[in-house]
Amino acid sequence: MKISYNWLKQFIQIDWESQKTGELLTDLGLEVEGVEKFESVKGGLKGIVVGHVLSCEKHTNADKLNVTMVDIGLEAPVQIVCGAKNVAAGQKVPVATIGTTLYTAEGEAWTIKKGKIRGEESFGMICAEDELGLGSSHDGIMVLDKNLKVGTPCSEVFDIEEDEVFEIGLTPNRADAMSHFGVARDLKAGLKQKEITKELITPSTSHFNINDRSLKIDVDVLKTELAPRYCGITLSNLIVQPSPTWLQNRLKSIGITPKNNVVDATNYVLHELGQPLHAFDANKIKGNKILVQTLPKGTKFTTLDGIERTLHEDDLMICDTEKPLCLAGIFGGLGSGVTEETTSIFLESAYFNPVSIRKSAKRHGLNTDASFRFERGIDIENVEYSLKRAALLIKEIAGGEITSDVYDLYPKKHLNFEVFLAFEKINKLIGQEIPQDTIKSILASLDIKVKNVTEAGMGLEVPSYRVDVQRQVDVIEEILRVYGYNNVAFSQKLNASIATTEATADHTIQNTIGNALAAKGYYEILTNSLTNPDYTSLLKDEDEERKSIEIINPLSGDLSVLRRTSLFSALETASYNINRRRGNLKLFEFGKTYYTKGDKRIEPKYLSILLTGDSVQDSWTTKAVPTNFFELKSIVKSVLLRLGLSDLKSEPTTSTIFSEGLTFTNKKKELVSFGLIKKSILKHFDIKQDILYADFDWGAVLKQITTTPVTFKEIPKHPEVKRDFALLLDNKATYRELHDLAFGAERKYLKDMTLFDVYEGEKLPEGKKSYAVSFTLQDDKSTLTEKQIEKIMSKLQSTYERNLGAILR
Repeated sequence: MKISYNWLKQFIQIDWESQKTGELLTDLGLEVEGVEKFESVKGGLKGIVVGHVLSCEKHTNADKLNVTMVDIGLEAPVQIVCGAKNVAAGQKVPVATIGTTLYTAEGEAWTIKKGKIRGEESFGMICAEDELGLGSSHDGIMVLDKNLKVGTPCSEVFDIEEDEVFEIGLTPNRADAMSHFGVARDLKAGLKQKEITKELITPSTSHFNINDRSLKIDVDVLKTELAPRYCGITLSNLIVQPSPTWLQNRLKSIGITPKNNVVDATNYVLHELGQPLHAFDANKIKGNKILVQTLPKGTKFTTLDGIERTLHEDDLMICDTEKPLCLAGIFGGLGSGVTEETTSIFLESAYFNPVSIRKSAKRHGLNTDASFRFERGIDIENVEYSLKRAALLIKEIAGGEITSDVYDLYPKKHLNFEVFLAFEKINKLIGQEIPQDTIKSILASLDIKVKNVTEAGMGLEVPSYRVDVQRQVDVIEEILRVYGYNNVAFSQKLNASIATTEATADHTIQNTIGNALAAKGYYEILTNSLTNPDYTSLLKDEDEERKSIEIINPLSGDLSVLRRTSLFSALETASYNINRRRGNLKLFEFGKTYYTKGDKRIEPKYLSILLTGDSVQDSWTTKAVPTNFFELKSIVKSVLLRLGLSDLKSEPTTSTIFSEGLTFTNKKKELVSFGLIKKSILKHFDIKQDILYADFDWGAVLKQITTTPVTFKEIPKHPEVKRDFALLLDNKATYRELHDLAFGAERKYLKDMTLFDVYEGEKLPEGKKSYAVSFTLQDDKSTLTEKQIEKIMSKLQSTYERNLGAILR
């Protein structure tokens, strides 16, 4: 936000240097990020002096050039070659001397140098108004008043304004400081704390009066909840033309391009008092009536920038009896604005619902000075005063008369917020005791009224323009920023306590698993908790009791709900990388999902793992090996085993996001579901390769860790023995059956079992297949003998033959 120092001084008379004022504003919480110099004419006409043309003769070698002798106040006149048709002896003219810097219309600098033009020396330049930045004419040189003294700097002849402009990094909560008056109000409070008392000068509206009531435009607010206060007035017999120089300079200094006196007046009051206004051409208002309402969804409306926009049913519109005129509080319509032909206007000043304005502005991708203020909350009590101020300013610079009463539709009076401030709370938060008299003085300087005082604290009434001060801590923050953070003493002693952390604390476990996954080549991602509401349709078969949580004031339509699953954020990340030729991905993320169930809001924790592409890349020694379900399964198991959860049961997953997958349970509690994501979901993200995904219920995992005892066993001293079987089985037999039968038959010495080959071919009987399995045998107390090993293998063989009809190949 830009604040002109000259403009600021109109509200509070201060003669400090800008640097000192900037430091005080920064201490008050209005951080000054920089100070820029402003000149109404770039360069400030430095080096430009009044010259007297003593003689003017035709150039001997150029028909269109003249050789002049000009007195510029030096010991001797200087020769200047000039191409202007209107140059003549006896004129007083502006002369750019050697070394003067001039600027083009685009702002590019160039320097006047001694030169020779067609054989004649030239020691300066006689300037036209566009060359000096004083206008746009280039028909000839400027001819000045004959009474001016030769050698007088032109910066003294013309009204050149120099200013310093503060660039303030305004925080979103400080809606009260979004104007020069608001900044001056804060500056006054800061000066008072330094025992410098300054009066706050406010523009007077005491001479506001209605000339006649010849132009009445009725107002009907149909959506009072969206427009709690709406004011308007008409002005007639206006002359729309460029604004006076002083007003143009004020707007230019803060980066606003002047348009015409009516529009400039509304912009001036906006930045002066913080109240957005809008002027409608009264002759373009059909039916002489203003309707503040919403329109049906799909209604077309063309804004001032020439873009046709499709309205939402919640967009608040300013309409006449036939058509919409303005997107309320945001942007005007193409056919209702002020032009050079305008002679009468309807001037609007209103308070619009901040949430409504923000939603509409984001929906249409608009960000204007008006919406910026309405979104953050303006002062509802300032609406009528600003209207009168703007009306008087328009009368001053555009002529005309006020031709109607002030329409002020304010059905529900705003009540100032009341808060109790406890002295004990002040001392506790600030860390030191501030005298009560100082506190009262600060509150008074901030227009916060003290209604009553007790031994415990004070009852306060907060002014309407401080929309961000609603709690006790907000008032304390106000006291502290005016008192000065630098004035709060701090101890020379540093106290610290040793934090104790349980081994099963969430962040500790996350670090453990995160490091383990990173060691296996996985990258951690951190995605936005806000997501696209359209993704909800992809979960239509999930638990219908779970409802998405919508954001009341979303940043955009694409980020308007909290995520119910981590899957879609992960797929967005995968899609982004795949589109940039990074197709081999190993990703994981810790976070939360959000949903409502009944009247409860639930925030489950999760760990998600995403796997896609090739696990082994193509090279001259090996061929590419795509990732597969079993690779993901091994990662999932390694995570759970790392946490001591080994008693796992698997069953087909019921989650509808997987085309195939498993769910691991421990003690009948689901811990993780994983598998291959459905093609229909991947198509939504334009992903054409397979995505393997695991979704851990991290809260359930943490709970299982705390209830699962940690067991230790000594590392075996005796060797293990491996034996293999090649079994001929029915096609329906599964490895799980082999596994369970083996460990059921031999619990003491059988330590592990793996499947290392599966064969189905022409040489096998129909309906049969061959499994090659390996068994690991070990005795913790002694070395197994060959006799013991043969006995164990015979038991396993007979078990398979009896239960599965297996034949040893």
